[in-house]
Amino acid sequence: MFKHILVPTDGSQLSSDTAKRAIAFAKETRAKVTFFFAKPDYPVAFYGEGALIDPTTPDKFADMAEQQAREILAGHEALAKAEEVECASITAVSDIPYESIIGAAEQSGADLIFMASHGRRGISGLLLGSETQKVLTHSKIPVLVYR
Repeated sequence: MFKHILVPTDGSQLSSDTAKRAIAFAKETRAKVTFFFAKPDYPVAFYGEGALIDPTTPDKFADMAEQQAREILAGHEALAKAEEVECASITAVSDIPYESIIGAAEQSGADLIFMASHGRRGISGLLLGSETQKVLTHSKIPVLVYR
């Protein structure tokens, strides 16, 4: 059975619900959980011949992203510890979440990725894309999709 589960989270209600279910699953299977948050990279928008200047400096942006990651991950860790489930958290800066999720799973030695799906279907699923679908398509590690 699975011994180490990676749980990607973005702070949304859906991913929080998924983290709770992943903790319950880990408790049942006596697995360790690693929570993962992909921090966005500093956005620089180019228009025409120049860049749109963001008043937030790259350092301040990175600090805000780090603070957001810490808050989200600390909440999940507290839930896991309350259930006596061994846990850890990792983050990475990435604007391509599915790649960073797969990378985090490989880096942490996870043998299962447990993640949410927004359930977009049809044209909205096609146009908006799905990080879950991309992880399913590209990962060599098994993926459990929770809805």
